[in-house]
Amino acid sequence: MQYLTGSTKKKPASAERGFVMYQGPSVLDGQPIVVVATMSTSNIKTGQMVQTWILRDDLNPVEASKTGDDSSICGNCPHRHYNKGACYVNIGQAPNAVYKGFKRGIYPVFVYDDHAHYFSHRKIRLGAYGDPAAVPFGVMRSIADLGLGFTGYTHQADHKAFDSRFFELCQVSADTPRQAAKFQALGAKTFRVALVGDALADSEIECLSDSKGIKCIDCMLCDGTSKNIAITIHGSRSSRFKSNLIAVGG
Repeated sequence: MQYLTGSTKKKPASAERGFVMYQGPSVLDGQPIVVVATMSTSNIKTGQMVQTWILRDDLNPVEASKTGDDSSICGNCPHRHYNKGACYVNIGQAPNAVYKGFKRGIYPVFVYDDHAHYFSHRKIRLGAYGDPAAVPFGVMRSIADLGLGFTGYTHQADHKAFDSRFFELCQVSADTPRQAAKFQALGAKTFRVALVGDALADSEIECLSDSKGIKCIDCMLCDGTSKNIAITIHGSRSSRFKSNLIAVGG
């Protein structure tokens, strides 16, 4: 008598939810950080881009924000919650969830030969939380090069440890027209946060998400080399974007 044995084909391995791309010292202050790339997102504005999260690897991001230890991954950004700033990121949601997943070990360490195919047909957002310039440039360059395109932003152009090669990967965040002009003179493309009713400079265009409803994944102009862009302040903490804050750094 013969019996059914079932299929002899192996079941496909479940798709990975993300990868640890870097674990090591922060360029900004030498403290331990981790970069996690996640494969899916609920972010309607960006669309289904790979999202990279730059976090302290030894501190929950909510706690790091409260104590100011988020300077390892946010540097001197004036909009940090610790500075009572206007950062739109809800740290207790996605960053916290990614950190907890990292601590549970759900993200394998990225190995190019085994995992590069997860990125090859995708577009990548550098720094869904945290500043790309906290990470060694070579690491972020290699992540950016895995996909079809990338976007990124840095608020660290005035930091003493800033690597100017990030001008190749990131829009430089600016908080005033004067600050934007200063960074543009250094060769950067800027992403300026503006108040409602502010005028655009001749060198700027309005963020196409605001003006046209175009998702980042379909726009991709925030690649550090294409355009100077301005956007009206947004997010639940936008009222904290005060004149005494935007005067920082020019």
